[in-house]
Amino acid sequence: MGVLIFFLISYILLSISLYMLFPKAGVSATKGLIPGVNFMEWCKIIGRKPIHALWLLFPIVNIFVYAGMCVDMMYSFDKREFLDSAIAVIYAPFAFFKMAKDDKTSYKVAAYQDEKEYKNKLIEAEKSGDKYALKKLQKNNPYVKSTGREWGEAIIFAVFAAAFIRMFLIEAYKIPTGSMEGSLLIGDFLFVSKAHYGIRTPETVAMIPLLHNRIPIIDKESYIEVPSIPSFRLPALEDIAHNKPIVFNYPEGDSVYVIPGRTYSIYDTRRNAQLKQAIMKKRIKLVTRPVDKRDHYIKRCVGMPGDSLQIKDAQVYINGVAAENPSKLQYKYILRPNGVNINVGKLEEWGISPINDIETIQGVYILTLNQEELDKVKTLDPKIEIMRAPNQAGNSFPHSDISKTWTIDDYGPIWIPKKGATTKLTVENIAFYQRIIEVYEGNTFSKKGNTFIINGKETDSYTFKQDYYWGMGDNRHSSEDSRYWGYVPYDHIVGKPLFIWFSTTDGSMANGINWSRIFTGATKM
Repeated sequence: MGVLIFFLISYILLSISLYMLFPKAGVSATKGLIPGVNFMEWCKIIGRKPIHALWLLFPIVNIFVYAGMCVDMMYSFDKREFLDSAIAVIYAPFAFFKMAKDDKTSYKVAAYQDEKEYKNKLIEAEKSGDKYALKKLQKNNPYVKSTGREWGEAIIFAVFAAAFIRMFLIEAYKIPTGSMEGSLLIGDFLFVSKAHYGIRTPETVAMIPLLHNRIPIIDKESYIEVPSIPSFRLPALEDIAHNKPIVFNYPEGDSVYVIPGRTYSIYDTRRNAQLKQAIMKKRIKLVTRPVDKRDHYIKRCVGMPGDSLQIKDAQVYINGVAAENPSKLQYKYILRPNGVNINVGKLEEWGISPINDIETIQGVYILTLNQEELDKVKTLDPKIEIMRAPNQAGNSFPHSDISKTWTIDDYGPIWIPKKGATTKLTVENIAFYQRIIEVYEGNTFSKKGNTFIINGKETDSYTFKQDYYWGMGDNRHSSEDSRYWGYVPYDHIVGKPLFIWFSTTDGSMANGINWSRIFTGATKM
């Protein structure tokens, strides 16, 4: 709503500035206030056909069309300096107000049409071989720019275009951890479409283009939180579906400690006394981040809004039915050699990496395997014992009494909130929904005994304002996902992975390039 108000006020100011400026171009001031007509008259003033204004109705394209119209308007009033054009593009009402109030500024020429005609004269003079006329035209060319300005504008446009594409359409993303192995590997570089699930407008205004949230080398945040504008999402090209990978902003990433190699949330430290002590000892400062500047995560969407989810003996069940498992689903296994010499070279032949998939602790191997690899390892020797690694209870979302006995292999049941659905709030289930109510949906919340107070009113139920999802990594024993930090809000969804455009072995060029993975799809099971 805040964004709509901002654009509405800006449009009103733009219309008033056109109302004041049009008379200088011989156009009735009233036409500056009539929606649609004002833009058509603007086009005529700069020498374009009125129909050109229809391009302003097309999302994405309209930004570039509008910028071009602003520059041509400045040229039409003989404002040709780079700063004049920049101000007009950044906020046209201000530039147009200034021209309208300046008695020395007058309408000179329909810039777009005039420039087009001037270029035709240059071409005709060159074709005819009239060197004198060509030289004169080149010398008096009002549209010629210095080499420095040409390069400057080209660089600015390139950065603007790249930043625009990255912000709204497609962003390159690197797989930093093994949480999605073996479907997506460390060292895979993906293109992520931001349009498929609905283009999300940025919340952060003041930022360094082409950087997400940290400045390399100096390792500082690449943005300023204030000012900011409310974000909204354009219609989606397709719906999020079960078992499809999704890229999203880390839901618990609003307050984080950034250390070399990774990020810990303040909630991690609250749940882990040793981690908190280590962070405090190093005097690492807490960093707060808006939604669009939180770290990017990629997980498989195993649970949709309205689903009931449970994990039994490592198998996910959705609404009581066993979910389809990814073909490369992985777990950790404990392998006891019992005197057998393990041939690590043979494991490598089977694709089991000594860097990422094999640990040894006091003669016991811990292997990360998918089902195909597990079946092969079992053929090594009948003396070898192998079993799925157990995991400890008590570290699962929602980190309350209800989840004390849950593990990442035996988890739930839980219900995933859906927009418009109403749930009854109880002392037993409030841990599931308190962060949604307070943080993700912006309400005030307090608890008085067994009574809940939301936005100052006592209530025993809550109606959800947006959809939520459940994300899990394919490397199930090495994935920090919804089992630890809960639901993924719809407004945190960034986009859909498209394909792998580059891939390095184990995340390093020194280890080689995975040629077979380049230009392969990123959404396969």
